[in-house]
Amino acid sequence: MRIALAATCIADAMFPQAPRATVQLLERLGHEVYFPEQQTCCGQMHVNTGYFDEAVPVIRNHVETFAPALDGEWDAIVVPSGSCTGSIRHQQAMVCRRAGQEKLGATAEALAAKTYELSELLVDVLGVTDVGAHFPHRVTYHPTCHSLRMIRVGDKPLQLLRAVDGIDLVELPGAESCCGFGGTFALKNSETSTAMLSDKMSNVKSTGAEVVTAGDYSCLMHIGGGLSKLRSGVRTMHLAEILASTQSAPTLVDPAAATTASSSRGASAETPDRDQSSEAHRGSPRPSSDSSSAGAAR
Repeated sequence: MRIALAATCIADAMFPQAPRATVQLLERLGHEVYFPEQQTCCGQMHVNTGYFDEAVPVIRNHVETFAPALDGEWDAIVVPSGSCTGSIRHQQAMVCRRAGQEKLGATAEALAAKTYELSELLVDVLGVTDVGAHFPHRVTYHPTCHSLRMIRVGDKPLQLLRAVDGIDLVELPGAESCCGFGGTFALKNSETSTAMLSDKMSNVKSTGAEVVTAGDYSCLMHIGGGLSKLRSGVRTMHLAEILASTQSAPTLVDPAAATTASSSRGASAETPDRDQSSEAHRGSPRPSSDSSSAGAAR
């Protein structure tokens, strides 16, 4: 398949490892991944904060950027985020029509039908649960609110994780409870957010997991920030990073330790460079090593 990647703006700014891993995974499965460089935000931040009119030009850019999917240039659009997928499906057309932009709304709706969160694309569209991943670590999974309640991915991420070679997947107590992030909610209702986060962190620590994973780096940012303050030793990692990991090119749980070990024995071909895992598809820009959307958010 020819798949266009919507990297998301939080990944572009802070967590490029998630879209990079998405590209590595899909290319390993034999698909062509395209990266439209003019992409920016999907508009979710504006809509969720009540700035509907201001969201229209942002949504227009998204629609125009990914419109080639409607002409058959791409077969699908993948998003490594449940919340952004939810915004594309349930907010964009509504906001456009509210502003009197009926044609733009209709195009947004048509594009939404070709847009999939990563686990949906893998399980429902590509028909695969075993992606050939290898990740010999203890992992627990947090189902984020938008993926659970808005786009209803169900147990698709768990199906994918259960098929990973070497993984020790442990159930997260109270998994369906929110972590307390909710974008601006964490700022406007900080005390409530902190209390919810405290419960989530206690549950994560109770599993003895090395890694807590999810399909949204926004929630992982919130959880990871709290865990790091506690010096818990638990790492956060996007689902795509685990699924992209193989024996020959592992996703490292502790990159700092690996770097130290590598330095002590000198540069070695035994340590793979994950950013150079595959050749870029000609004519399909991919996330660079320093940003998931090179120039897209400028």
